[in-house]
Amino acid sequence: MIEVFKTDVQQPGTANLLIAKLILLFPGSKVNFDLEDCDRVLRVEGEEICCEKIEALLKTCGYCCEVLV
Repeated sequence: MIEVFKTDVQQPGTANLLIAKLILLFPGSKVNFDLEDCDRVLRVEGEEICCEKIEALLKTCGYCCEVLV
């Protein structure tokens, strides 16, 4: 399963911190940001992904995050 999100993350260091947190939340998943994209895309690939948990984690860290359709 692959989920794609629009975010407002802008800094590579922040992206790396969030990637680490997401991997802890979803072990074995692949997580990356495309900060060059206008939507600052976050992609999460794994077997058991919960969009609500991903959105909640980013919002707790002070960032906007919504599923791209």
